[in-house]
Amino acid sequence: MLEGIEFVNKEFFWLLLALPLAIVWYIFKNKKQTAELKISSLKGFKVTNSLLPKFKHVLFALRLLALAFLITALARPQTVDVSSKTKTTRGIDIVMAIDVSASMLAKDLKPNRLEALKKVASEFIQGRPNDRIGLVEYAGESYTKTPITSDKSIVLRSLRSIKYNNIIEGGTAIGMGLATSVNRLKDSKASSKVIILLTDGVNNSGFIDPKIASELALEYGIKVYTIGLGTNGMALSPVAIDPRTGNFQYGRIQVEIDEALLKEIAEVTSGKYFRATNNKKLEEIYDEINKLEKTEIEEFKFYNYEEKFRPLVLIAGLLLLIELLLRNTVFKSFV
Repeated sequence: MLEGIEFVNKEFFWLLLALPLAIVWYIFKNKKQTAELKISSLKGFKVTNSLLPKFKHVLFALRLLALAFLITALARPQTVDVSSKTKTTRGIDIVMAIDVSASMLAKDLKPNRLEALKKVASEFIQGRPNDRIGLVEYAGESYTKTPITSDKSIVLRSLRSIKYNNIIEGGTAIGMGLATSVNRLKDSKASSKVIILLTDGVNNSGFIDPKIASELALEYGIKVYTIGLGTNGMALSPVAIDPRTGNFQYGRIQVEIDEALLKEIAEVTSGKYFRATNNKKLEEIYDEINKLEKTEIEEFKFYNYEEKFRPLVLIAGLLLLIELLLRNTVFKSFV
């Protein structure tokens, strides 16, 4: 390929090897046909010096050049303009159910569990341009933060605005968070429906049993990935509110996550349970989910070929025409 040009029939370039042989043959023939006359003196002869006979070799050069152009044309040079169009053949609808209880402010992840989650979840969302994503918040109760949408700017803006507040009833209602997520996905027409449910505690409030919610997910063909967030052992967590400042007071308390329940939810719905004990592990979990849930994309490529041999044939024809005209006019008496 030269400057965007590729040759379809490159084998014709072997014919160029005949050109040096033609030159050798021409030199040999020219010497053989040149007549020699030896005389002792030029006295009595009228001698004129003319450069024209020396230029008769231009005729052969024109013919060789024309042949080179014809051979190149036979190699079929062309340019290819490639355009592509992608089509999502298997879209995925995803709801991220996020625990926003006070314990999510624990500092075993940096700067705390909630902020660490928001950072990793943001990268996950940006890495899924072809899927629809929604957000659900839950603590002692749950509600839809963002319905499933393909507009990632809306989802990311909503994710950034998630924070702990005392408006939502305290506690951890895993069943409520899961049921609300199922409700957002049950009417989805997507070929794959997924819930990523994250919590750092045990189910201790709400009026919907998590096992009932997981059976609902199974009924609607929804796969649930569950994530237990928190280190093993003790963690610096909010324990009380300072009445003077209104800020949380922190103390070291035992991390309690109902892993058995989260594993059961994942198993019933053909999902998977993960445990995130630090920021790096949390990132790895979302990377793994990203790999497990692949969106199938079909790519169509369109090739527009433009043949480039015609100008070469025209040039070769022009060179042969010039050679013919010169042979029968200027050099007529020398060939």
